[in-house]
Amino acid sequence: MNCLTGTIASIATQGSLSLVKVQVGEVQLSAIVIDTPQTAPYLRLEQSVNVIFKETEVIVGKGYNHAVSLQNRLRGKVRSLDSNPLISQVVLDTTVGPVTSIITTNAVHQLKLVPGIEVTALIKTNEVMLSALSAPSS
Repeated sequence: MNCLTGTIASIATQGSLSLVKVQVGEVQLSAIVIDTPQTAPYLRLEQSVNVIFKETEVIVGKGYNHAVSLQNRLRGKVRSLDSNPLISQVVLDTTVGPVTSIITTNAVHQLKLVPGIEVTALIKTNEVMLSALSAPSS
């Protein structure tokens, strides 16, 4: 799992769903959660939260300009590749920290990914989970 820490910047609610924007460093990420500020106490402005998403949900795009609907975009460079004949683990150094992606090895070859190449990590809003930061132990 990828886990970043950020601060809730905005919350828009309709019914039992909330679109939550979280500021992670200089990047704002979006998450749709099946909760509201009334049902989940951690959903409040300026609350620190964990932003969590699976490695299999990270799409890797070569370069930075992509005309797609995905709004969660993290710029970075390929740090490392660990490939087998079917799948590859790609570790990216992004502006908000390391992010890992699991993609097909064919995709790695098609994109000609190598360490140091500039990429964008793209994550669908509905694939991002939020959790409250745990309280410090006493």
